[in-house]
Amino acid sequence: MSDLPRVLLAGTHSSVGKTTVTIGLLAALRRLGVSVAPFKAGPDYIDPTLHSQAAGRPSRNLDAWLVPAPALRGMLRRGAHAGEVAVIEGVMGLFDGIGSSQDGSTAAVARTIDAPVLLVLDVAGMSTTAAAIVLGCQRMQPGVRLAGVILNRVGSAGHAAATAEAIRAATGLPTLGHLPRAPALTVPERHLGLIPAGEGGLPATIVDGLADLVMERFDLPAIRAIADAAPSLPAEPARMVEPVKVDGRAVRIGVARDRAFGFYYVDTFDLLAELGAEVVPFSPLDDDRLPPALDGLYLGGGFPELYGREIAANVGMRSDVAHLARRGAPIYAECGGLMALGQELVTFEGEHFSALGLLPLVSHMARDRLTIGYREVEAVRSSALLAKGERVRGHEFHWSIADAPAPEVAAYRLLPDGPLEGYCVGSILGSYVHLSFAADPAPLARWVRSAAAARESVSTESG
Repeated sequence: MSDLPRVLLAGTHSSVGKTTVTIGLLAALRRLGVSVAPFKAGPDYIDPTLHSQAAGRPSRNLDAWLVPAPALRGMLRRGAHAGEVAVIEGVMGLFDGIGSSQDGSTAAVARTIDAPVLLVLDVAGMSTTAAAIVLGCQRMQPGVRLAGVILNRVGSAGHAAATAEAIRAATGLPTLGHLPRAPALTVPERHLGLIPAGEGGLPATIVDGLADLVMERFDLPAIRAIADAAPSLPAEPARMVEPVKVDGRAVRIGVARDRAFGFYYVDTFDLLAELGAEVVPFSPLDDDRLPPALDGLYLGGGFPELYGREIAANVGMRSDVAHLARRGAPIYAECGGLMALGQELVTFEGEHFSALGLLPLVSHMARDRLTIGYREVEAVRSSALLAKGERVRGHEFHWSIADAPAPEVAAYRLLPDGPLEGYCVGSILGSYVHLSFAADPAPLARWVRSAAAARESVSTESG
């Protein structure tokens, strides 16, 4: 048996039903009493929240472009700790990466963690052609091991049987399950994808309905056997970080967590804990004031454009965030957090709402301006997070636009030879680029130390 049982669910393309199948499989295994550790390939914040809802434990991201291979395998080990099996959902199509390459693809993740792959196909309107698709995927990349197939949107039991037989005859691969067309069990979407669990997530009827179908129509013992047969992974060096303390007390980091702000990597919170920081959740929407005695503030991405009225009306919160900035406490914001720190939020409908007012930008929602992709940036000035000249990798995914920052306040330059991006004003750093600190904990450690230094400075002044 493998030292880390695991299986990866990949698709032939986006919207093939990977998330639906994954949620059903996670919920079914949980119902059977299996401790299952969920993961999502790629830089996705929403699917993991739905995984967590179905599995009953946090889902983590595995990104082969943002994170070097040894660190990626370490993330898998840590995230799967105390679990019986890891279930990883892929991103886009199996081999779809950056441009025409496989960089950042599901296949790259599968190779890095040596995971057997179950290929999910949407077979609505096809039968034998599905075999040709599976055969092509099977032969495309020798380092990716297809172990079975799952069919989605089958029309009937006969359709499922005929398609499965065609696949077996062409490839020798078993079909391990199938789901019918079921509009009532469709996972709802909006402009950044699915609706995250932090806003209510999936109704229990959908999760339970998918679990019922998986238990009825999937060969769960065979899937477990494939996961158990996954090869052992090489041991990776332990991640070493030194805890940061001030007068023996943990550094208190306020983290915006509510309906408007919820795009965070679980591994970032793991790292903050290892650094000795205390994460203090708060809601810019529902809390009148910031929690007391904060040393730093982290505003992640999300949907502030949907809650502009609430953000504008929360005068106490706006005052407290401004006071923290004047104190010199580090404030870090990504994407939605950047938008919230600006002067105004302009919605898809053209409504203008006052934002927190700490950065010189106005963000506009634009239905025809999706920005998406991996990014590498170089710091053009030193901040609490990065020293000037340091380079880090991240990604963007947003429908809002803002003017490029002026040179005197810009945080980054997009590489290679790209425009200026992000804002660095006083102790505030905000950017559209989401960073993964699992690749290198040093920037986050530097930021926590900056928070500790800000507390010491305040203590000295008050003394």
